[in-house]
Amino acid sequence: MLVVAISLANSATAAPRLAELDTTSLYKQIDQWLNNEIVTISINAQNEKYTSLNQEQIIKLDKQWRAEAKQADKPLIAATLSSPLSVYLTRMQGQSYGLFVEIFVVGNKGLNVGQSSVTSDFWQGDEAKFQKTFQVGPTAVFVDEPEWDDTFKIWRVQVNKSLTNPETNQLIGAATIEVNLTELARRQAIAN
Repeated sequence: MLVVAISLANSATAAPRLAELDTTSLYKQIDQWLNNEIVTISINAQNEKYTSLNQEQIIKLDKQWRAEAKQADKPLIAATLSSPLSVYLTRMQGQSYGLFVEIFVVGNKGLNVGQSSVTSDFWQGDEAKFQKTFQVGPTAVFVDEPEWDDTFKIWRVQVNKSLTNPETNQLIGAATIEVNLTELARRQAIAN
């Protein structure tokens, strides 16, 4: 059984203490829908499309994404958000009934392949979510520090994991799943 021990406190107000949340069923659920064929096909297609991309071109795409976020015309963002993988991830987020706040998948260069909502940037390769998963190996899981979301008054945490092709076990990308810890704690309290 995998248990994540979390001690949370908000400096503005005392938050409920969320200690030792059982994440076994959470990880099982995440693995089930990440092992879907649409995830593998989408990542493999992008990895092939961007196979010869160099670092300068990656930075250029990332700058394009950031610029588009502030403009009315968003061809790169629109293409990513309308992809079959993004539609699938959005559906998975919706079916979680508030447990998953955001989901995105990146390929072997750390570039977004699909996402449930617009991310602030296109390239995740310079961030811990990619460096502590994809760059570590095929079974890597990195749980980031929880953060208080003052807008929604919830605790959130990013669960990041390497992704492999289920048929070959070859490392192909990584996923970030932002979990609503407040909702997870609520559900576990009800179950107990």
